[in-house]
Amino acid sequence: MPKIVDHDERRLELVDATWRIIARQGLEGATMREIAMEAGFANGALKPYFPTKDTLLEFAFGHVFNRTNQRIADVTRGKSGLPALRAFCREVLPLDEERINEARIVIPFWQKAVNDPQKADIHQQSMSEWLATIRRYLAEARDSGDVRAAVDDSVLAGQLLNMLLGAQIAAALGNGTPNPGLEEQLEGFLALL
Repeated sequence: MPKIVDHDERRLELVDATWRIIARQGLEGATMREIAMEAGFANGALKPYFPTKDTLLEFAFGHVFNRTNQRIADVTRGKSGLPALRAFCREVLPLDEERINEARIVIPFWQKAVNDPQKADIHQQSMSEWLATIRRYLAEARDSGDVRAAVDDSVLAGQLLNMLLGAQIAAALGNGTPNPGLEEQLEGFLALL
């Protein structure tokens, strides 16, 4: 009797293998052959799931974004305003090895998105979603009196998102250890509100 394969599970195994390789060797080291070996599969086993390295990278970006959003949903449940905004930011900031590795996946995706309109659109949709969430938390915090800054919430949301994305870049280019100063920077930004 043939073995039943869970295709979703197989895709996630391949994405996890991709993360490990990119974290160790960078995007160039993440060849389809290396990914297959890392996941314990034959090289040809990737083709039905990801015909090209680009499709794998696109899926990996979506997976990182979805995982981050799930963590955000978990930590913001029952919160609003400034506590929800703080929790949101802490899940995006590269504060541990897992989130640093996620940044190492996202940055090669951004590099590809510079010249690929489809990937650029995926990124733009993702960031639009995050900006809307940040603006919602800022509006809640403003309504409760926790935010009194004279700067418009849309500008504040853009500044905060740029800070979060910049932290991802710095972490991916750093030595791989979390920067404890990121939480202080976040608290400093929130205090200015």
